[in-house]
Amino acid sequence: MSRKMLIDGELSSSTAEEAQYDFDLFVIGAGSGGVRASRTSAGFGAKVAICELPFHPISSEVIGGIGGTCVIRGCVPKKILVYGASFRGEFEDAKNYGWELNEQVDFNWKKLLHNKTQEIVRLNGIYKRLLLNAGVTLFEGEGKVVDSHGVELTQPDGTKHRYSVKHILVATGSRAQRPQIPGQELAITSDEALSLDELPKRAVILGGGYIAVEFASIWRGMGVDVDLFYRKELPLRGFDDEMRALVARNLEGRGIKLHPGTNLSELIKTEDGIRVLTDRGEELVADVVLFATGRSPNTKRLNLEAVGVELDKLGAVKVDEYSRTNIPSIWAVGDVTNRVNLTPVALMEGTCFSKTVFGGQPTKADYNHIPCAVFCIPPLSVVGVSEQEAVEQAKGDILIFTSTFNPMKNTISGRQEKTAMKLVVDAETDKVLGASMCGPDAPEIMQGIAVALKCGATKAQFDSTVGIHPSAAEEFVTMRSVTRRVSAASKQLVVHMEQGYVIWPNIS
Repeated sequence: MSRKMLIDGELSSSTAEEAQYDFDLFVIGAGSGGVRASRTSAGFGAKVAICELPFHPISSEVIGGIGGTCVIRGCVPKKILVYGASFRGEFEDAKNYGWELNEQVDFNWKKLLHNKTQEIVRLNGIYKRLLLNAGVTLFEGEGKVVDSHGVELTQPDGTKHRYSVKHILVATGSRAQRPQIPGQELAITSDEALSLDELPKRAVILGGGYIAVEFASIWRGMGVDVDLFYRKELPLRGFDDEMRALVARNLEGRGIKLHPGTNLSELIKTEDGIRVLTDRGEELVADVVLFATGRSPNTKRLNLEAVGVELDKLGAVKVDEYSRTNIPSIWAVGDVTNRVNLTPVALMEGTCFSKTVFGGQPTKADYNHIPCAVFCIPPLSVVGVSEQEAVEQAKGDILIFTSTFNPMKNTISGRQEKTAMKLVVDAETDKVLGASMCGPDAPEIMQGIAVALKCGATKAQFDSTVGIHPSAAEEFVTMRSVTRRVSAASKQLVVHMEQGYVIWPNIS
């Protein structure tokens, strides 16, 4: 089969030139983006090899596993633990629905941990079979770029092999980073948190992002006393401010102790646990301290700078719109590029790469209307722009539609936990620019909303859609009244109320 490749912007199918290489494509890293790129490139007829470090649930510089962070120590095991933690609230809610439960409901952490590990081992095997069935050559070991067309593979036993390749794709993802404070070696990251031998009784979490609030929910749902520390006034910087505030209230409502505007200054090992000191003079003792303070691109051992590949100040690989580096034969996708660090985005980038290089279809990744979710309990999910982003970008007025209500389930269970929804609309075009939801099933609902926004749906089209009753989702098609109108000229918030208008100061 003749293969078409994009070379310096032009398609080429020179079989004589291809013959000098061991592989058309060598992928370093078998996570979500690398596996997708390998399989789709092989589907276009390319001769593909991929390498990955040996499998283990907890990663290191020399340990990884086929499936990558998402499958082995990220999205998948995290969601399994979220499911496990959610039962605590379900048991509480069940009582007013007639279920007579014993006062003592026991939780077996080791059983869940075992079942979680079994599932990621199963998925690791599935990913191997997907690659082999696609005709991809699979190597176990560490890959390093030695020149623009060369990869060196170091196998687990230390044996080294060098391969000549037409194209190199870097898809090594990212790793959790640790803040440099005294005693930082006493803390763990999300890798270890997913595989703890014993469930802690007292946990301190540092961070205000996805991972921090998700683990706060997980551990609290399993009965752990949790203290969450973060630098800002609200967690989840970058999300809609109203949703951030609701997440914070929900975390507190579930029994998590919040410490906004606070950082950790030192960790000290004691007989009773880990003594935690903060920059506000607070002091407490925990069994586990989790650092959830961000991730760094996994590029240190790849030799990229030595061969001339440009990295940014964080160590991420710099790429163009087609995921190509400044070296024409070297490409990169996924978290290692630090663009939009989500598994489905890495999948998209991997597909676009293979279409561009081997499919004869130069394709740029589309980063508009990417939905995402934070799996705290209850979850938050969004697509498009937040209200704050819309105001900052606005050339005309912005209309905000909101609905906050007590979910039907809570009217019987008695749980005091609101659901909130929001639509951000361009006043001139009526186009829906963004949607947010915090409440049960938010990610499942938001995936459908994302399709609508991707298609350019207007508020009128939302309004003309018949809702599913009774459901929370129907609120998205029944929000008729404008909650507030934001003037682009003044950047002031105008809140429509029954008695008139209240003007608030600049919110940007």
